[in-house]
Amino acid sequence: MANNIDIRDAFFDELYNLAKKDPKVILLVADMGAFSLTKFKKDFPDQFINVGIAEQNMVSVAAGLALAGRKVFIYTIIPFITARCYEQVKIDLCSMNLPVTILGVGPGLTYGNDGPTHHGMQDIAIMRALPEITILNPSDVIMAAASINIGYRNSGPTYIRIDKGKIPDIYNQNSNFADGIAELKEGSDLTIIATGTMVHQALKVAQELNNRQISAGVVDLYRIKPLPKEKLLKIIDSSKRLITLEEHSIVSGIGSAISEFLTDNDKNIPLKRLALPDTHCFESGDRDSLLAFYNLDLDGIIKNVLEWLSNFGYGFKN
Repeated sequence: MANNIDIRDAFFDELYNLAKKDPKVILLVADMGAFSLTKFKKDFPDQFINVGIAEQNMVSVAAGLALAGRKVFIYTIIPFITARCYEQVKIDLCSMNLPVTILGVGPGLTYGNDGPTHHGMQDIAIMRALPEITILNPSDVIMAAASINIGYRNSGPTYIRIDKGKIPDIYNQNSNFADGIAELKEGSDLTIIATGTMVHQALKVAQELNNRQISAGVVDLYRIKPLPKEKLLKIIDSSKRLITLEEHSIVSGIGSAISEFLTDNDKNIPLKRLALPDTHCFESGDRDSLLAFYNLDLDGIIKNVLEWLSNFGYGFKN
């Protein structure tokens, strides 16, 4: 179902609601904007701090506020809040297990034309190495709002990947996101495990495969860490083959996490990982054109899936 709300506004509208109820909610930004942030800044000036282009300092300030009993949210572009601030996140937040929610905007190639400095292609890899952190990657505006509440209630650090733009709804207001994973469609031939906006791509892929008499299931892995082990095992045990789909480097994203999970649980099941290649993207273009360049558009994904399935005796006609 179509949605006219920018997914960033869904995050900050819910944060606004929390700040209205709880004066201990504090939002720190590193000279960043969003439509709904204007209202937050205007109505809660004592709960809003723009630290300027000083992301590392922002993390340390957040740690101090959390130690003083505040519920802190920090917001900027993904590589600036993860790679640039990694030591501060590791030491100031994670080692002390502080309840700070990190909001990183721009997963994958969202900021396509801005080049490698702005691409969010390695964040899951580096953040999931931190023992104390929870990692969420919402796929629609309803889950976006819910993830803010999860961060608010969490007793330790939470990292949330924030997308941009208007994204169709998958869930409804009655959806419960406690499981960390949702099976959106069952399939007898294969199961696609996706995260973030790639869940929408996975649903389109499943429909196209269905048109070719291939039954594909779709799973939304929205809590990347800690993995929802029991639910994930049930899904794996009912699947013949697995495909992971993500807008992240193929190195140590959800494909790697699922591969590790299969090995650790002695599961011998074919797995195909579809992700961005292990390279910096120096191509210039918008997000959609860059995804097509890396075969993560619908046509590219279908081509890769069909080639992989041909190894198992599936025959196809163009």
